[in-house]
Amino acid sequence: MSLLKFSVFGNPIKQSYSPKMHLLFAESCGLKNVEYTKTLVPLDAFPQTVHHFFQQGGHGLNVTVPFKLEAFELAKQHLTPRAQAAGAVNTLWYQDNLIHGDNTDGISLVKDILRQGISLKQKILLIGAGGAARGAILPLIQAGCTHLHIANRSPNKAADLADIFNTLIRQTETDLICKITSSDLNNIVGEWDIIINASSSSLGGEPLNIADNVIAHCQFAYDMLYTATGITPFLQQALEHGVKHYSDGLGMLVYQGAEAFAIWTKKYPNPEPVIDILRQEIAQNH
Repeated sequence: MSLLKFSVFGNPIKQSYSPKMHLLFAESCGLKNVEYTKTLVPLDAFPQTVHHFFQQGGHGLNVTVPFKLEAFELAKQHLTPRAQAAGAVNTLWYQDNLIHGDNTDGISLVKDILRQGISLKQKILLIGAGGAARGAILPLIQAGCTHLHIANRSPNKAADLADIFNTLIRQTETDLICKITSSDLNNIVGEWDIIINASSSSLGGEPLNIADNVIAHCQFAYDMLYTATGITPFLQQALEHGVKHYSDGLGMLVYQGAEAFAIWTKKYPNPEPVIDILRQEIAQNH
């Protein structure tokens, strides 16, 4: 049985839990021929490092910060529709002598929220307009979101994203129906059932600068970032405003891995036990 070689490419990469996660997936799927490494890629050498990996018999790559846009360019001729919409790639594989790309960020967010018994057929407030937010929009719409409001510190970036996806919905011959609006953080109006933080505010330990009543109405708060305790600064803010249902992004991370693993091996592992194992490991490491 030939070795299946996978890796995660990033810079920095030291803290990545991807090798542990994928080896757990392999074990649960009965695959004993999986090798998974983490690779610190020089900032100016991503394309050549990818080509070298595949030339040496590599099968699949996870791509993390700061290379998702470069990965998109590398796989530009062979992208999934969701990667095309996201404008970034986090999963690469080699097939028919060609590099293919996907973006599993948004579908992983959707699956992690649904896992917790939360319907996405509601009004959703999305905080942030960077790559993480963009990758989430199409899967949220496909999951049945009725009204998506994108709020960002820079309102122009939020408006640009709203325009891109309103146009996409109009041009796509499907039954997708979702109102998409935008504003800056200070001008969020209306009541939102779900708030998803796709900004980096929690990294800096900062609460979100949005009105108290906006948070207080929310039924479910989600932060794409994760912590050892499962409580980020944004989730702490939500708790203080009486929000009873909340989640950090560890499950999203694990579902991203599961989606990639399925693309590469055609076997879909159960993410739930892995979420629990990683939560314990992260807590021990802090």
